[in-house]
Amino acid sequence: MKFEQNWKGRNCTKEPEVYFDVSVPGNIQYDYGVAHGFENVQFADNYKQYLPLENDDWEYETHLCYEKKEGERVFFVSKGIDYRYDISLNGEKRYSYEGMFRGVEIDLTDDLTGEDDVLTVHIYPHPKREGAPERTRAEASASCKPPVSYGWDWNPRLLISGIWQETYIETRDEFYIGDCEVLCGLNEEMDCGEVTYHFNCLHDCETMLYDASGNKVYSGTETHVSVKNPVLWWCNGQGEPYLYRWVIRNGREERSGYIGFKRVRLVQNIGADGADGYPKSRYEAPATIELNGRRIFAKGSNWVNPELFWGQITEARYDELLILARDCHMNLLRVWGGAGVCKDSFYDLCDRYGILVWQEFMLACNNYIATPHYMAVLESEATAIIRNLRHHPSLAIWCGGNELFNRWSGMDDQSHALRLLNKLCFEMDYDRPFIATSPLMGMGHGGYLFYHTNQGGEVFQTFQNARFTAYTEFGCPACASPEILREIIPETEIFPPEATPAWIAHHGFNAWGHGSWLCLDMLKKYFGEMKSIEEVAKRSNWMQCAGYQAIFEEIRKQRPYSSMALNWCFNEPWNTAAGHCLVAYPARPRPAYETVKAALRPKLFSARIAKFGWSTGESFEAELWLLNDSLKPACGTVSVSLQVGDTVTHLLDWDAETGENENVQGPTVRCILPDVQTDRFTLILQNENGMENRYCLRYYRKAQAVAPKVRIMNQ
Repeated sequence: MKFEQNWKGRNCTKEPEVYFDVSVPGNIQYDYGVAHGFENVQFADNYKQYLPLENDDWEYETHLCYEKKEGERVFFVSKGIDYRYDISLNGEKRYSYEGMFRGVEIDLTDDLTGEDDVLTVHIYPHPKREGAPERTRAEASASCKPPVSYGWDWNPRLLISGIWQETYIETRDEFYIGDCEVLCGLNEEMDCGEVTYHFNCLHDCETMLYDASGNKVYSGTETHVSVKNPVLWWCNGQGEPYLYRWVIRNGREERSGYIGFKRVRLVQNIGADGADGYPKSRYEAPATIELNGRRIFAKGSNWVNPELFWGQITEARYDELLILARDCHMNLLRVWGGAGVCKDSFYDLCDRYGILVWQEFMLACNNYIATPHYMAVLESEATAIIRNLRHHPSLAIWCGGNELFNRWSGMDDQSHALRLLNKLCFEMDYDRPFIATSPLMGMGHGGYLFYHTNQGGEVFQTFQNARFTAYTEFGCPACASPEILREIIPETEIFPPEATPAWIAHHGFNAWGHGSWLCLDMLKKYFGEMKSIEEVAKRSNWMQCAGYQAIFEEIRKQRPYSSMALNWCFNEPWNTAAGHCLVAYPARPRPAYETVKAALRPKLFSARIAKFGWSTGESFEAELWLLNDSLKPACGTVSVSLQVGDTVTHLLDWDAETGENENVQGPTVRCILPDVQTDRFTLILQNENGMENRYCLRYYRKAQAVAPKVRIMNQ
């Protein structure tokens, strides 16, 4: 039986005699802030209140409360404590560990007095690499603590620690079933599944398997079971994420969970033939996900921690965000390495919703030097992570970490940390793909702005001129809504936006260059001076919507050579003043979310457009496509029209059809833009089945002596 405990905490460095209330799971710095009246961390630059706590020691304490029956033993159980800590009972140290992703179980029975036993968890200061520049992410390069805590361009520097996962006292008797893990696999023909039950118990146990309707597939005492013609697990949009329920039980205890039969591989992209000549060397890394023998186009996003204080992350928060991802037609989320590993419920929900997971280890943008200490911690943490996640059908790819093969990280495939991770994944999860980092040869990260002065101009041109097997990071920033801005920026500073501490703290300025995410210079280039924050937000979000629409649809057009489109990023851990996310904190879809949702529809009439800004008298062109990621052929007629001001002009009808999971290119529509008093025009693609796609573009009026109508130039 489980017994929750009442905990209190103290800051051993600053106030060793003063105890305060704490929440478990939670983060002790947050609890300290509550006890000491810290201001709302979301507002202005209030996160700086926590900076003086970085080098402090902390301690949790509880007077054990439980009921023990004859023959039972008493265990302390925690699924995760962050980061380096000692556990003591009645002043005697019982356990020490460094890391946050390995759970701990300690049998306390023989050392209990039964009279006011006191258990403490002492947490040491955050690790910081000696010699690293102060208050930079480089301080994380000698530890397995996720480096995002040290500060990023969307997450403030907030070094937190504490009992961040479920933790309790548990009494166990001889019927206790422990170390449960149920794994499954498929034969090459995928017509026979194998289920293996792993567990420890002093008594005989029954093993059972049920299908998704609750029908019994197997019942007996075998620990290795064959399932003929199993129903396969599919990702969102490609079939049902079919789950079987397993049960292990004896006369008193029962454990249960879910498995899904699938086969996932990373295969070479079509058209990626490798280097020319002999001898051959580097070539494009395999980047196409083959699920159950079917090549799929991976549509999704990068996932980051959904809270600043990780102990506060709940299943409910995961659920509302993952429902948004599912409903956005996404089938893959890249759990970005800088933010570590999620709680168990995240992966359970991905199993249920059919969202594949690209899981990175906690390495990002640093050179992780293979000291004996670092390698020992990495091996322990990685082993625990692999064992904890490998049974999930949603888990698709293991990855060493983010942007490790580049000048700011300096690692390569001979780096001992990556060789170790490859070895562990191979030994413990043989059939699951592993890649060392993202991006690899052939893949792309970026761009991250609507307009890149030195990288091909607008996102329209940048991505039409790009050729990558997988676009695993790209972004288009926008200003937050005025409502959100008023939650985080003092009213007197909201407009005009300037590099005040509040705007800087929330990444409007100095995040990636002076003003890269707010992009005021770019907005002025397209729209001129703006008179209110409402105008800034409206125009900024218009450009983000247009940018993400252009990027996602362009990458889909590049199939099959390109097979993956993952934007940066899906969610955020707090309200940013400007950034790339589709869903604002805590789970508020931004306008771009709806745009991306439309751009990722399985069947979509699409247009390839050269640019965002157009002028009177220009020859406008749009190349038509029918995109189909579905399991059925697609066909239909699309009616193409142009709306300029209040006038809608029909341009073309196109009868199109394509096979399942295929695209087809169609004709190009052309017309001369008229002189109309408006700041925008819209290309409209309409289908008789109600499938509509719209492109809202910037229009610059240049006065002419005579105002012509739209002049159609189609052949």
